[in-house]
Order: sequence, then structure tokens, then C-alpha cells
Amino acid sequence: MGLADFSERGLIHQTTAELEPWLQEKPRTLYIGFDPTADSMHIGHLMQVMTLRRFQQAGHRPIALIGGATGMIGDPSGKSQERNLLTVEKLSANTAAIKCQMESFLDFEESGGDAILANNLDWMQSFTFLEFLRDIGKNFPVNVMLGKDSVKSRLDGESGLSYTEFSYMLLQAYDFVHLHQAYGCELQVGGSDQWGNITAGIDLGRR
Repeated sequence: MGLADFSERGLIHQTTAELEPWLQEKPRTLYIGFDPTADSMHIGHLMQVMTLRRFQQAGHRPIALIGGATGMIGDPSGKSQERNLLTVEKLSANTAAIKCQMESFLDFEESGGDAILANNLDWMQSFTFLEFLRDIGKNFPVNVMLGKDSVKSRLDGESGLSYTEFSYMLLQAYDFVHLHQAYGCELQVGGSDQWGNITAGIDLGRR
């Protein structure tokens, strides 16, 4: 499988580098994140899960990341107003339901495959607020964050942007760094509205 297959299906919008030769060098580990905002995957999730499936069929190792932590915050990307915050119990139930659905598409380690199912709550919940500000927040210039499309579009709108949502970018960026350290993850895939968050993760990993 080459990237031409994805291009023909209209699934590639932009990349940070030329991926085709890089993917051909050796098997790579990649991830896509899924926030459990409902008790079932929607059509957008299906497209992303099938992307992970195609990468796995081509010999790469996919990570399906459930946003147990980021789901508590709510991603402002592509939204005109703040999401309603879900209870911990609801997020936990949604996470369990989505995990079951994903097992129909990917071959996870538990069933003899190499796909990984992770939950960012497992590492995010160990942070104190002060630790996160000191260790992660210090790496993000506010002027750069304000320039991201997902932030600018909300600041230009009537509802504005809460500090909670503004912090979402930092959480997603750290996910990429953690997955690289824990699993050797080198590639993040996401919707076009996630571009600012994706590049933030790359920038954090270089610091």
C-alpha cells in the first residue's frame, strides 16, 4: 500500500514531509486519537479507523488512542461554541463501548495482532496542575498558539474560547510525545481541523 491509495480516495490534505519513501523504508508506528464524546463511533471515526486498518495491512503498527483525558476537556477544533462537558462516568462508559467497536476493525495485541489500544487518561491523570504548567506549558508560546486556525476561528466568533479549550492543544501535543517515548510512535494522522494540534506535537517533541 502506498500513499497513492489514500490520495485517490481523497484522504490526504497535507503532510509535514514527504511520507512515501519514509513509509517504504521500514514498518512505522502511527496513531490516531478518538475522543469518547458519544457511546459509538460516528462516520468520521470510521474513516480514521479504516485508515489505521489499511496501515496495519501494509505492515505498520497502528495505535488507536482513546481520549479519556482529552474527552474531559473537549476539542475546540471545528466547533463554533464550547462542548458540554461529560461526566467521568459517561466518558468511561463511552470509552468501553468504542473499544469494543474498534476490535472489529483492528487486530490488537490481545488477539495476536500488533495494534495498540491506549487511553491518554492513563498518563495524564498522574500530572498535577503545576507539573503540567511547568513541564509542558512552558514550551508553548501563547502568540504561536493564538495563530493556530482552531484558536483564531473561535476568538473571532461570538462565543470566544475558554481556558479549558485553549489548553486542549497542549494535551494532544503531549500525547504524541508520550506515544513516541512509550511505543516509538513517529506519525500522527488526523482530520484537517487537527493540523494545528498535530504540528504542536511535533514542535513539542523537538524541544
